[in-house]
Amino acid sequence: MIKRRTPFAAAAAFLVLTLPVSADQISLDDLSAYLNRLKTAQADFTQINDDGTISTGKLMLKRPGRMRFEYASPDNTLVLASSGAVAIYDPKTPDNGPETYPLNQTPLSIILNERVDLARANMVVGHDYDGTATTITAQDPDHPEYGNLQLVFTGDPVQLRQWVINDDAGSSTTVVLGAMKTGVALNNRLFTITQPDLRDNR
Repeated sequence: MIKRRTPFAAAAAFLVLTLPVSADQISLDDLSAYLNRLKTAQADFTQINDDGTISTGKLMLKRPGRMRFEYASPDNTLVLASSGAVAIYDPKTPDNGPETYPLNQTPLSIILNERVDLARANMVVGHDYDGTATTITAQDPDHPEYGNLQLVFTGDPVQLRQWVINDDAGSSTTVVLGAMKTGVALNNRLFTITQPDLRDNR
């Protein structure tokens, strides 16, 4: 797994959000339906890193299977999920090419699958409600050793607000989403790992 400050890496802090009040816990079926309807999305994000520092950037999502994280300066890292892989482009080592990992060995593959079924046996191991937000803890039922993903939703209407990735090394990353724009047009080139100069294709 990735050991850098990426959405697939380590962090050990939590950002407390002011969220709108949701009337009831959201069911797993309703959460699955929401994620399956979520075809494209774009949002700013704030990430709390393992050392307590904060990174910011822009997230783009195109389901199934594709995500793009553009980290703001001074980080300027680019992380892509596409074609079954995750690639990290580090501007400090441009001559070494991207560092790559199988997507299906990262917890985020759970929400990038073509069909999300949170009610699948042994996938959701936690389903909580605090009076404001519904939080689920999900894992790959066949490979719980890959870690798990905590997703935080508010309701009326359902909206994904943040996630916490607990990876296979026992560390965590919190990613908090800003206002999410859905149904946006995103060119497939934005997610192409093999393209040589990815940052020119935003």
